[in-house]
Amino acid sequence: MASSQSKDQSRSPNKLRVTFSSDMADRSRSGTGEEAKEKRTAGKGKVWEYIALATVPLVLVLGNSMIVPILPTLVRELKITSFQSSLVITLFSVTAGLIIPIAGYLSDRFSRKAVMIPALIIYGGAGVLSGMAAIWHSYWMLLASRALQGIGAAGTTPIAMALVGDLYKDAEESKALGLIEASNGSGKVISPILGSLLALIVWYAAFFAFPVFCVLAIAAIVFLIKEPKREAEPTPLKEYIGKIGRIFKKDGRWLVVSFWAGAAAMFILFGVLFFLSNMLEDKPYNINGVRKGFVLAIPLFGMVTTAYITGSVIRKNGVLIRWLMNIGLFLMAAALCATIWLNQNLYIFIGLLTVSSIGTGLLLPCLTTMITGVVEKAERGMITSLYSSLRFLGVAFGPPLFGWMLEKSQRTVFITVTVLSFLTLLLVLFLVKPAKQVK
Repeated sequence: MASSQSKDQSRSPNKLRVTFSSDMADRSRSGTGEEAKEKRTAGKGKVWEYIALATVPLVLVLGNSMIVPILPTLVRELKITSFQSSLVITLFSVTAGLIIPIAGYLSDRFSRKAVMIPALIIYGGAGVLSGMAAIWHSYWMLLASRALQGIGAAGTTPIAMALVGDLYKDAEESKALGLIEASNGSGKVISPILGSLLALIVWYAAFFAFPVFCVLAIAAIVFLIKEPKREAEPTPLKEYIGKIGRIFKKDGRWLVVSFWAGAAAMFILFGVLFFLSNMLEDKPYNINGVRKGFVLAIPLFGMVTTAYITGSVIRKNGVLIRWLMNIGLFLMAAALCATIWLNQNLYIFIGLLTVSSIGTGLLLPCLTTMITGVVEKAERGMITSLYSSLRFLGVAFGPPLFGWMLEKSQRTVFITVTVLSFLTLLLVLFLVKPAKQVK
């Protein structure tokens, strides 16, 4: 009878948390061919779940990274300044950053899917509006459409991160979160190339690509992910806010520093992309189109590869997480410091930016694993959303501030990001000290 109950439990929705990586389970079920077949089926299901989860950050990151290569064209076609073109990135990210905490609360109160699916619909629809604004050469309509698209973006990756915490535990969770970061990075690698390729058709084609990707992501979420049922009633808003307050009272010091580190990393990454996109089209390089997309993708490829490997190996190991965070920030600071003097040779410059991006790839999965593990399921959406909100604000202010600094001098840009990286390294080194085993 006990055996039958155990077998029934293994077929409950919680099976997502115990298959695929448990040596004990493998030994206890090493008998019949039917059990082995069931195990293989569960493994395949897990792979499809991973793929479905990965589509969400992939779609999200296209919102900015695919637009970066066409910003110089936007300046020429709409007869606007470089600063005005950067607002196409900024307004999207600011709106998303402000709405993300609300989306996080709604996902905790209702369900993750109930937020993600409507968000993707808004995201795709606003892409069409952005494309129409570009056709009509309406700069202000384009900004409004991008702001609406940012509202849709708020319900995507942050909620997917919370859903990972609902579905998986321990090493499996850190692996899935690493995949989220890797997918985020993959989007950054692919999107400059994709944006450049689409621009060969017509310069505003990238805006009309958004709904296509959104439809694919919605289908993946609906058919490939089974969200665990809520066992408890939603927490009332007052009590919910009280719980969030207690979390920050207990862990606020390292949480705030971790939020800062994530925002600083994204500020530097997107600021550098904006700088590089404009620099490559100027003399003496004169690199544009698809060639520029491939050059922009080189540093990002280093980040995505590192992020995926990092997420796979940290396995909630707090000691390793601390080492990798500090090494990552050191690589960022050292490489960016070297660019102060070594920015004339394009090959050396791209190499240094790639080293910095590898440092970012070491940092982000570690931060995500720690932040996701600090809270229980009921409050996870809000905490991950606050973290994602600050990362979005980092993305938002990168391009315009880099554009403003470029008016001063290139050296001003490199000195600023170097100081920011070293400051973040010191904060993380002294204030973020995870336990030997992260929750």
